[in-house]
Amino acid sequence: MNSWNRSTSYACNLKIHRLGLDGECESKLFDMIDTQEFFDLRRALLDEFDRQHNYLWQAGMNGRSSGYLVLYQGELKPSGYLSFCTECGQKNCRPATETDCVCGRCGNSTRINFRRPDMQVISYSLRGTDMDEEFEDWGLTELRERVRLVQSLDQLADRMVAQAIHLCRSYEVAEKTIFVPKTQKVLVSHA
Repeated sequence: MNSWNRSTSYACNLKIHRLGLDGECESKLFDMIDTQEFFDLRRALLDEFDRQHNYLWQAGMNGRSSGYLVLYQGELKPSGYLSFCTECGQKNCRPATETDCVCGRCGNSTRINFRRPDMQVISYSLRGTDMDEEFEDWGLTELRERVRLVQSLDQLADRMVAQAIHLCRSYEVAEKTIFVPKTQKVLVSHA
């Protein structure tokens, strides 16, 4: 973690120049980190890890250049939202009723209640993990569980590296010009 927060956790160094890749693949990866697709694929692997551990343990990137895969503590808890708008997605803390189903954002009468409680993921990125732990006091079952957790993080790191190598072998980075529509206010004559 950052030196100023004095928190420690399990981590894997995934900096591109430390992976031992050939120069061509390394160069491609440095180009690929400028693409959204690279981060979307990485996020999918991180999300899968989080789900596998019921969000009690989460994986994320940390460090000055986000080059470290780090184990975080967390939880999944109710968000407090009871309804949402089917048109714009705006969430609301009040339940929708026949007389109160107007969305506060878009004004449509399309707000409905969640079927299951809406949940939110909480990450405790500054909470240290095992930094002051005396493992002699742990039982064999607890130690095995922690080893499995750390092995799971290592396996995630391996999958992330394998995915990066696959991207290098299967894709090229190309530049594409995308025109984004922009709304402007202009003067229009009455006549």
